Amino acid sequence: MSGIIAVTGATGFIGKNLLPALEVAGFTVRALTRRERNPRHPGVTWVRGDLASPESLTQLVDGAQAVVHLAGAVRGSSQGDFEEINVEGAARLAEAVRDAGVAERVLVVSTLAAREPELSWYSGSKRRGEERVRERLEGGPSVAVFRPTAVYGPGDREMRAVFRAMRLGLFPMLGGASARVSLIHVEDLVDAIVLWASSAEPLEGTYELHDGTPGGYTWPRIARTTGEVWGRRVRRIPVPSGAVSVLSALNLVVARVIRRAPMLTPGKVRELCHPDWRCDNTALTAALAWKPRVDLADALERGVAYEP
Repeated sequence: MSGIIAVTGATGFIGKNLLPALEVAGFTVRALTRRERNPRHPGVTWVRGDLASPESLTQLVDGAQAVVHLAGAVRGSSQGDFEEINVEGAARLAEAVRDAGVAERVLVVSTLAAREPELSWYSGSKRRGEERVRERLEGGPSVAVFRPTAVYGPGDREMRAVFRAMRLGLFPMLGGASARVSLIHVEDLVDAIVLWASSAEPLEGTYELHDGTPGGYTWPRIARTTGEVWGRRVRRIPVPSGAVSVLSALNLVVARVIRRAPMLTPGKVRELCHPDWRCDNTALTAALAWKPRVDLADALERGVAYEP
């Protein structure tokens, strides 16, 4: 498939990596932006607005054959902060797609956290956002949901601090040593999205994505892998979850007082302490012949794990 592909969240970490890949694949890219000046990317047609503006969303999806929904809130001091963007914003986008009646496929790039919606405002809102898109587009274009695990790579702000700490030989470890987490490099996630957009037949269903490491990673394995590649010892520093929970509660109170959107909240701590974030690529590999190429060791060796 080729033609116009509409993208939300195009100025974020994943979006910035996705846009050039879509252009190389032959798509005409139209993207939503809240910035007063359009981001520098000559091959993209920018639409000014956000998920709160039905008019902007209508302009974004008009004539588009495919829609990739990346935008979302990852910070907030209340459930409402997440609901407005991750649920209602997703619903407004789906309504614009439905009313335009052109798109044949829609991709919601969600999160593995949506598998456990009870953990946090964020995870619950992402799950409800997935559901709202499906409800609004029932009987219309094909809807696929990608649930990547923790995405990292150059340009990522969330995991950069962890990699910087490991560069110094320290690895703050929240949660038990036996906890398992999967990772995915942004290059592999972008490849999967391009394959979805280029496939002859539209894809339906929910798909998990990770880097293919069997059983995922334990915290000790991450520290060991990093130390082996960088040629230095990375010391694990256990961080008491109880202390972080108290700190997150205080952080939430302060954030509400100063009207900031915090990242560290009690819900985020519950996500980080969840013992099993392993996932399975089998369904997506069968559907698109997609296979991840970048594991943690490879990303570290190539210097594409993070930006210093």
